[in-house]
Amino acid sequence: MQNIRFITLNPGHFHAALVQKEMHEQVEPNVHVYAPLGPDLIAHLARIASFNMRSQQPTQWQLEVHACDHYLQRLATEKPGNVVVLAGRNASKIDAILAALDAGLHVLADKPWILTPEDLPKLKRALDLADERTLIAFDIMTERYEITSILQRACVQDADILGTMLPGSPEEPGVLMESVHYLKKLVAGAPLRRPAWFFDVQQQGEALSDVGTHLVDLVPWMLYPNQALDVEKDVCLISAKRWPTIVSKSAFQQITGDTDFPLSLRDDLEGDDLHYYCNTRVNYALRGAHVKLNVLWDFEAEPGAGDTHLAVFRGSRARVEVRQGRAEKFQPELYLIPNKTMEYPLVRRALEHRLQALAPEFPGSARPISAPIFASRFPANIASATKRISRK
Repeated sequence: MQNIRFITLNPGHFHAALVQKEMHEQVEPNVHVYAPLGPDLIAHLARIASFNMRSQQPTQWQLEVHACDHYLQRLATEKPGNVVVLAGRNASKIDAILAALDAGLHVLADKPWILTPEDLPKLKRALDLADERTLIAFDIMTERYEITSILQRACVQDADILGTMLPGSPEEPGVLMESVHYLKKLVAGAPLRRPAWFFDVQQQGEALSDVGTHLVDLVPWMLYPNQALDVEKDVCLISAKRWPTIVSKSAFQQITGDTDFPLSLRDDLEGDDLHYYCNTRVNYALRGAHVKLNVLWDFEAEPGAGDTHLAVFRGSRARVEVRQGRAEKFQPELYLIPNKTMEYPLVRRALEHRLQALAPEFPGSARPISAPIFASRFPANIASATKRISRK
């Protein structure tokens, strides 16, 4: 396999920089950046510079910057690499993906790729084009490589652990997922400056189309692995609700560094407060299994706290949960909770067998289980070989 040569295209989100948080085997250190000259490009260059200058395990990236307004056309003509990295600027992202694929380049793009149903034909065309030209077009932010998600999927697919999946109801769904994120936070040890356009839902997307794509993707991946789904037949939307997080001018200044709201957000202002529609609750059925998703944003976590993730799959024998709250020190952990006391030994034995089977691929997963297992906890670091880029 030839070495990977990154081309970063118009980096509008810190996810683009996180691809370069560490050096990677078979990835050349020289990276070309194509983007218009502006705050997004400057912020990206500053993040890469901070990785290169940190005291512990500094990176050695060498950037060649092509700052111009017609950056997409120059990229397609010059093609100094073979893998395009895209992050942010979601409203036009699918057009950039199509342009990169049409130029014969592989694509790594963060979610979401599209924001509206009208762009679904473009998404299909992008995937078909990648297949036709034997190109890779992947989501760089997938949670499928998060170790607790991998372990949860293995347990959900094990009938001796989960039993049979309970379909549940809208009031008590078989699957519950909740993700809570914060607008003001630290990323890679530094305060995050979000661009003002991040608060424009026409550009960034609302909660479900942005962070919610993680949750929507994980449900079928865990319940129906390696199976194609027919949206018209397999998915039934039951209810949905959206509501805003109120962002004061002071909070907006702290998050963006800007002194005032831009004109593009004027329709979402009420007085000096921005009504940022970034919260979504949706209930739907997937092949008869009821699913409830909560995707929530707040201003800032309490001291010592951070983003949280909850994923619950209810079976006839046990619940399989991933929790990432205060009790877990805001690190994702896997819990198994048998439904009946008499099931404890059976679930424990099935779990031990499952972990033994996973051990060759995920070292450390077969460590001894402490008893009793009213809630067996498995920290995310038990499989050190598995890494994730970042949760948003």
